[in-house]
Amino acid sequence: MVSASGGARGVGAGNPSAMGRPRDASRGVAILDATLSLLTEIGYEQLSMEAVAGRSGVAKTTVYRRYRDKAALVAAAVEHRSHDTPPEPAAHDLRENLLALVAWLAQQIAEQEIGLLGALFAGMRGDPRLAEEMRRILRRDQAAMTERPLGEAIGRGEQLTPRAAELFAEVAPAVIVHRIVFAGEPCDEPFVEHVVDDILLPLLRDR
Repeated sequence: MVSASGGARGVGAGNPSAMGRPRDASRGVAILDATLSLLTEIGYEQLSMEAVAGRSGVAKTTVYRRYRDKAALVAAAVEHRSHDTPPEPAAHDLRENLLALVAWLAQQIAEQEIGLLGALFAGMRGDPRLAEEMRRILRRDQAAMTERPLGEAIGRGEQLTPRAAELFAEVAPAVIVHRIVFAGEPCDEPFVEHVVDDILLPLLRDR
C-alpha cells in the first residue's frame, strides 16, 4: 500500500481569541504515529480511538475532534507515513520511465512493515469505510504515478490502451507485493525489467 504526499484532515486553527488555542501540530503527529504502531501490533479490528489516545498521550476528545471515525484516522496515518512522490519522467522512452517508476514503487512497498500491510488488508475486508478511504488514496496515487509517463508517451505517438493507467495500478503493485510478501524475494533489477518488459508493456500498449 503505497501513497503520495498527504496530510491529516482536521479543523483549522482559526483565530486563537475566537476559537481557542491554535492546534498543536506535535499532537497530530503523535496521534498518527500511535495509530500506525498500534495497527501493526494489534490489527485493525482491535484498534480503538481510545487506545490511540492513550498511546499518544492526548485526551480522547482530541482524537474524536480530528477524525470522524477509525477508518478516517487510519487513512490519515497511512497518508502521513507515505510522503515520497513518484519520479518525474526522465527519458523520452516509455520503457525507461516505467523501469524507474516500478523500481520506485517496489522500494516504497518494500519499506512498509509486513504487519502494517496485513492489518490494512484485513481491515479493508471487514470495514467498508476503511476500504472506501484506502481506495480514495489509491485512486489519487494511481493518478500521481501514471499521469505524466503515460501522458507523455501518448503525446509522442505511443498507442496505449484506454485502460493503461488502471491496468498499471491493478497489476504492478500486486506483482510487487507477491514478490516481497509471498515469494520473499527482492525486487532487484532483473525482476523490475521482467515486470516492465514481460507484463506491463504488453498490457499497456494497444495491440
